[in-house]
Amino acid sequence: MSTFKNPVLPGFNPDPSVCVVGEDYYLVTSTFAYFPGVPIYHSRDLVNWRQIGNVLNRESQIKLTGISHSQGIFAPTIRYHKGTFYLITTNVSYGGNFIVTATDPAGPWSEPIFLNDAPGIDPSLFFDEDGKCYYTGTRPNPRGERYNGDWEVWLQELDLNTMQLIGVSTKLWKGALRGAIWPEGPHIYKKDGYYYLLIAEGGTGDDHAITISRSKTISGPYSGNPKNPILTHRHLGLDYFVQNVGHGDLIKTSCGKWYMTCLASRMYQKHSNLGRETFLAEVSWEKGWPVVNAGHGKLLAEQTHQLPLHPFEKKTRYDFKDGLDMAFLSLRTPQPDFYTIEKGKLYLKTLPETIGDLATPAYLALRQTSMFFTLETKMSFIPKEEEEAGLAIVQRDTNHLQFTYRLVEGVNTLEVTKVLAEDDDVSFHLLKAVKVEGQTLYLRIKGHEQALSFYYSLDGKAYHEICAGVDARFLSTEAAGGFVGNTMGIYATSNDESSYNRACFEWLDLRN
Repeated sequence: MSTFKNPVLPGFNPDPSVCVVGEDYYLVTSTFAYFPGVPIYHSRDLVNWRQIGNVLNRESQIKLTGISHSQGIFAPTIRYHKGTFYLITTNVSYGGNFIVTATDPAGPWSEPIFLNDAPGIDPSLFFDEDGKCYYTGTRPNPRGERYNGDWEVWLQELDLNTMQLIGVSTKLWKGALRGAIWPEGPHIYKKDGYYYLLIAEGGTGDDHAITISRSKTISGPYSGNPKNPILTHRHLGLDYFVQNVGHGDLIKTSCGKWYMTCLASRMYQKHSNLGRETFLAEVSWEKGWPVVNAGHGKLLAEQTHQLPLHPFEKKTRYDFKDGLDMAFLSLRTPQPDFYTIEKGKLYLKTLPETIGDLATPAYLALRQTSMFFTLETKMSFIPKEEEEAGLAIVQRDTNHLQFTYRLVEGVNTLEVTKVLAEDDDVSFHLLKAVKVEGQTLYLRIKGHEQALSFYYSLDGKAYHEICAGVDARFLSTEAAGGFVGNTMGIYATSNDESSYNRACFEWLDLRN
């Protein structure tokens, strides 16, 4: 019997949903303001996940114009039925709940079909044995919200021909606790004659929990598990290294074993820079109810696994000879041709937009997946007034870090700048500036837990330290708020000025 380590999808991979087709598993996560939307991963063991595409990879599928980092695409659910993959999710900023379909999970996926009269978020689909399909979601209390988070889980039949809701919507459950807040992420399963309704409640912070109820009929009434919540870390204290556990999805393997994917956050000095990540737990059944990691009752950093493992070599060097890797993200609806690839090199335009704008800057990034990392690139750039290019680490528009090459009073200069929200305003802190003469630079950022160090080289061999020990806690959810984790990558801007310049990047390297 082998073992695996959690999280199975590290970094910014929240709200996981998983489906099984034979011996293959497919998983999707939320992307909020990032484009392309909703990465799709494939695995043969529920542990080793390889990205095979992005569900929402065309502008016609997803509008993200002008939104903040934690708006946009929320909580997708993926399901498979009779040769078709169905993905349902919410664009909270434009249009609400919608469905896309595909016969190949790698894509292409269809244009979105938005649902009429489907209020709320976190939609899910359930295909019953009689061929009917049901929509489950969460919405504000229709009689009026009596308190913040006074929502309910509801159900309605979905016509698969028209892809619209039909019949009457039915309230199913408000959660396990009396006065529960934010019942969300609902999923329905059927086992041994019962319909099981799995949800998260308690909000997305340290009170987050996974609870479950069941009914003999799909429309209820649903009775909660007397042992709820079936998974939470809220009783473990704020010093515990994994917090915010919630938003689970159950999966039954072809050999009859049960598992749960869920989100949680790893804490470093009580801050979660990596956002909400995807974890895996084993599930057994006792007296008609699921038990998560029996004997432990919590997520484990390492545990035994009953499925054969299929590991693969993880990519660390991203060059551009074959185009832009599907792992790269940009912010919001992309601008036309803000980057080009020519002879295996990537050129970023020095657009007027900045990371601090609710717009689409010239920024291409990867998810930060570890607090121990080396981020490095080779860049060629001749800056003009107001232009800069280099590396960036981004939590949100108000909280990010820039390591850029620019012209300062006529002198080429490398700068490390911290941007953060302070006292209802956004402040720029220049941490270090070094005069450097060179058209081609190698830039390096090293992370050691919450300490960041910055280096440059002119030849790729001899590196010079610019500054070290920069506190990274301002790049955490606790400092910046919201639902996202950090991304890190290449960046160029002309800072609101008209520009026709470009920065050339030969590769981006991210090693953990």
